[in-house]
Amino acid sequence: MTRTEYPWLLPSEMIGPRGPELPGDRGRARPRRTVRDWTTDSLMFLFAVMIVLVTVESGQRAGNTDAVVFFDVVVGLLACCALWARRRWPMGVAVGLALLNAVAPATGGAGLVALFGLAVHRAYRPVAAVAALMTGCGVVVAFFRPDPSESLITALVATVVLILLATGWGMLVRARRQLVVALRERALRAEAEAGLRAEQAQRLAREAIAREMHDVLAHRLTLLSVHAGALEFRPDAPAPEVARAAGVIRDSAHEALQDLRMIIGVLRAPDGDEGDRPQPTLATLDALVDEVRQAGMDVTLDSRIADPAAVTAATGRTAYRVAQEGLTNARKHAPGARAAVEVSGGPGDGLTIEVRNAAPPGVVTEVPGSGQGLIGLTERAALAGGRFEHGPTGDGGFAVRAWLPWTP
Repeated sequence: MTRTEYPWLLPSEMIGPRGPELPGDRGRARPRRTVRDWTTDSLMFLFAVMIVLVTVESGQRAGNTDAVVFFDVVVGLLACCALWARRRWPMGVAVGLALLNAVAPATGGAGLVALFGLAVHRAYRPVAAVAALMTGCGVVVAFFRPDPSESLITALVATVVLILLATGWGMLVRARRQLVVALRERALRAEAEAGLRAEQAQRLAREAIAREMHDVLAHRLTLLSVHAGALEFRPDAPAPEVARAAGVIRDSAHEALQDLRMIIGVLRAPDGDEGDRPQPTLATLDALVDEVRQAGMDVTLDSRIADPAAVTAATGRTAYRVAQEGLTNARKHAPGARAAVEVSGGPGDGLTIEVRNAAPPGVVTEVPGSGQGLIGLTERAALAGGRFEHGPTGDGGFAVRAWLPWTP
């Protein structure tokens, strides 16, 4: 927070018209009075001058000498002038005017204004001390310079009531300004927290989209890479094999384009709309295995789930992605090796899916990989409340295995 953002902030424990002082503000030039400040101070000054005139006229009617009247006028006007310094030294001005009130009743109006300002700027204890001092001085002046037009009891009660009104009004203004400051700070914190929540939501959305793009496109692009590589290294292959590889490349490119359009559609769709294309589930695992077989990979599927449709959509989609990533990695890093997909489990026991591939025959050309697919599957399984494991097998192959909760 800065002065530019909050020009209404005022110094220190003094919660004035512009609120509390900021850290590091001490020693800086004080803010200049606003139009509102000048208006308020002028009205307070005129009120104190009016009290001086009323008190002096009352003293003249009571038979005070010219010297006493002159003393009251001079001291009263000096007290009124002192009010212009009450914003800078609220405690000193209030204490000084309280003491002057013991010898000059004309300073009573200025003392009430100073007490009001002190109650606005200071906490309860110093305000209560000054109010008690002002009450004592008021009692003194009531005894030694009584007003013949009213009784002593009336004068004392009026003094106490006026001091209590000035104190209460100032504390009420202080509380209101503190409330305004607190509400503004709360609004700023709420705005900052909303911004953080929005950033976090955007980050999570980007991570989810990145996982989805990897899972969806890696499968298609791997088919493209494998068959394009086969055509490159076997230019003398029989025409039927070349045609079949070209067909797989064409189909994979078409499917990759469709998947990319689906993801872009999700990005453009309103919140909560995942596009029109159906999401994969456990029931579509057969189609995935058939597609991999058509691409030339030797893979078997052993599913012990009687009704794949009974598995929830979220769990089935995660299981599908595990199988898809496992087969994609097997095709990339162990071309020509046999692969097996096993699915088992039941309601209450959880769903287990495992993809294993044997050791690749012959020498395998290294295919670059970032490992993001396995990291993404670990995150998917953790988000679903399950676990994911992967690593080499004893026969030189590789296996990925996931367990996912299956609520009955």
